[in-house]
Amino acid sequence: MVSSAPPTGRLGVMVDRSLPPEQLIPLAAACEAAAAVDDVWVVEDLSWGGAVSAAATVLAASARLHVGIGIVPAPLRNPALLAMELATLGRLHPGRLTAGIGHGVQSWMREVGAAVPSPLALLEETFTVVRALLRGDRVTHDGRAVHIDDLTLVHPLRTPLPLLAGVTGPKSLRLSGRVADGTILAEGTGPAGIAAARALIDEGRDGAVDDHRIVVLAYVLVTDDPAAAAAQTEQARIDVATPLGVDPADIFVLEGSAADVVAGLRDLWSAGAHTVVVRPIGDPFPQIGALDAALTGG
Repeated sequence: MVSSAPPTGRLGVMVDRSLPPEQLIPLAAACEAAAAVDDVWVVEDLSWGGAVSAAATVLAASARLHVGIGIVPAPLRNPALLAMELATLGRLHPGRLTAGIGHGVQSWMREVGAAVPSPLALLEETFTVVRALLRGDRVTHDGRAVHIDDLTLVHPLRTPLPLLAGVTGPKSLRLSGRVADGTILAEGTGPAGIAAARALIDEGRDGAVDDHRIVVLAYVLVTDDPAAAAAQTEQARIDVATPLGVDPADIFVLEGSAADVVAGLRDLWSAGAHTVVVRPIGDPFPQIGALDAALTGG
């Protein structure tokens, strides 16, 4: 399947997990003021912050920004409660929310007693149940991992809300193609990685022709000092490479001048990314401004 992503796609900014919650509103304001920024994406990593509350804050603090949740771990979120939360936000801010769901980091899930025998089964059943509840169905589901008995939402969605899978492995990418509206690819994914993931996703789609969006997360460092860039991005590369067992030098990072970073963004869009979500290394505020100016000619 040939991707329908344009050469210039959507640009998102990730709220890094290290950002204190009280900085959410200033960051939303900076992104709202940057014409090139379409999305703000929030995360849910164990011990940091909650994605639903962060998404609600950014949605309420902005007027035009689309907000992505990337991702909530299925083991931490009962699908009934997740559907309730998403339906509430979706009705309050129609057309402005995308929700990503994933397996969660398994070591973290074990820390809180939430590990499951089959993460794949849990993720598939979570998508099935959440989607049905959001559209207003009365749901009974007695699966391997999810059990719902005759439940319906009093206030289901009125407008569609995309559900994306944040996954990495071959089986999970095929599952995403089968059950999700799109796939979120982790930091470090370059153009070749997008193509490889897309091939697996399309295997799961089995000839489906409707659009399946690709969201790519990417570390970014905007600087005119190449030596500083190499030093500051080294740890980010190691953090991504270590759990994957790959060479940190193979991890894709957007770094250099604003023009260099924009060229890298265009490479990702051209490779099939509908949205690139930048994760600034260091202070995000000047980097958002620099990228906005480079993309808009300001």
